[in-house]
Amino acid sequence: MKKIILLLLVLLITISGFAQTRADIFGNAPITWLGLDFTHLKFIGEATQFKDAGAITASDLKTKYFPGWNNLFITEQKKYDVASAVHRDNVSYAIDVTQKANDNAGQDFFTAKQDDYQLLTEDMISSLVAQYNFNGKTGIGLMFFVEGMSKDKVEASMWVTFVDMGAGKVLLTKRMTGTAGGFGLRNYWAKSIYNVLGDMGSEFKKWK
Repeated sequence: MKKIILLLLVLLITISGFAQTRADIFGNAPITWLGLDFTHLKFIGEATQFKDAGAITASDLKTKYFPGWNNLFITEQKKYDVASAVHRDNVSYAIDVTQKANDNAGQDFFTAKQDDYQLLTEDMISSLVAQYNFNGKTGIGLMFFVEGMSKDKVEASMWVTFVDMGAGKVLLTKRMTGTAGGFGLRNYWAKSIYNVLGDMGSEFKKWK
């Protein structure tokens, strides 16, 4: 019996040793960029406001624009500099995690209701993370839950979220908004994501 108890104690200590904490975010712990989650996005307005887009569907967003915005972090890493935003020399990338979730999203993203711009809450983010499939990855992950894109406000709203991938829990989440701009649907909203990333780098140490 004593051996069993001792074994359980060792096991608990080992497991706790791998658990991530909020403090680890601001230390030297490795961080993995998981990408942009659009599963609860509300696109307020019409895509026809952008001459290059025309009439697009929810399927178009999922198959063209969601991957396009996510891939910017791979193809333009120096511009979309996640490492600088989290004050690291480098980060790992695993955007397949959010891409899988985006592919499985099945809702109508378009709405004319301005009140739909910011619908997510901290509790909802925690619930979404608890149900997420991190593909067996552990450690600290960083992802943005993009909740609203408003043409009238000329900005997008998203939750900057650090997670313990092994435990499936939120370590820190903050709502941020970024001003949009540029030509074409993809570039216009990419600018808002870029601006959030830049503002995040300035605010990062204040979140301790």
